[in-house]
Amino acid sequence: MARQAPSCAAVGAEKAPVNQPRVAGEKESSAERAMPPIVHPATDNRPDLGKRPGTGGADRGPAAQNGSMAPREQARHWRYSGLPGVDLLRARYIDKTFVRHTHETFVIAAITDGVDVFHHGGGDQYAGAGSLALINPETPHTGHAQGPEGWRYGAVYPAVDVIAAIAAETTTIRGTPGFVAPVVDDPYTTHLVHQVLRAADEGNALAADTLLRVAVTRLLRLNGGPLRQRQVRGAGARIAARARAVLEERMADPPSLDRLAAELGTSPFALLRAFRSAYGLPPHTWLTDARVRRARRLLDGGTAPAEAAVAVGFTDQPHLNRHFARIVGVPPGAYRKERTAAAASEG
Repeated sequence: MARQAPSCAAVGAEKAPVNQPRVAGEKESSAERAMPPIVHPATDNRPDLGKRPGTGGADRGPAAQNGSMAPREQARHWRYSGLPGVDLLRARYIDKTFVRHTHETFVIAAITDGVDVFHHGGGDQYAGAGSLALINPETPHTGHAQGPEGWRYGAVYPAVDVIAAIAAETTTIRGTPGFVAPVVDDPYTTHLVHQVLRAADEGNALAADTLLRVAVTRLLRLNGGPLRQRQVRGAGARIAARARAVLEERMADPPSLDRLAAELGTSPFALLRAFRSAYGLPPHTWLTDARVRRARRLLDGGTAPAEAAVAVGFTDQPHLNRHFARIVGVPPGAYRKERTAAAASEG
């Protein structure tokens, strides 16, 4: 049987106030009900690649394999000027599968329905209704539903400096703060996260900022500590850093593993081991992740998806669509539309 998510008591938490509603039973807001489904263009007609672990034997459908979304799926990824340094997401996924990737930011995902299964730290983690999935920056992870009903959640993605500032003011954590356990069962904080999203929807900057600070402070006090860094030293670390620099510089036209290893004076397998040890991903997976990050920056600046795709090394926009949706959760066109709307409202 899958390992159960740790309770707040297991990480030294106080009990949530009994007068706070449990989000799993909360009604959707008008903004949630009005959120239109996002349908990705069909970009990959490969057959289903098989069953995923932790899904109870359920097959992942074609939509999950090509990054598109089932008709009943909904997602919105946006920013609100009243919460600088924080991305926001509200989603309901059924067949969605997030491939192994990382974030530059923290991830605080509050689950309202279903079970989110994500590979993290060498094993599958399970976050059900009323719990939170917590991912530290640069931590490789995946994501998919445990069962055919999918899962629904809201998430905030605070930048490292946002979390650090809150921690410095409200906790005694020394050094860069981070989360200890990847899953915490805390319906009260789950409720707070959804209240942050609702306040952002309503344009209530005071409430959104206040609630975010309360939620982050509570999580850091329940489940916070110094952020653990990957300890990779010696020749392997230097080789990995040099390889990463080459891939960043030549992102649009990267060398093969064999050629890259030759340029660095090592063997392909030695490079592969060193890179995975340093960054938690093999070079080709890291490169896809980095390309999507750079594409996001271009889209943030108003670049069209087709132009962004070529600029970062994807063959065309459908190629970008597929990888972007598997990492960010929405297609690049919808992502850019939200950025453009946010820029217009600020102007």
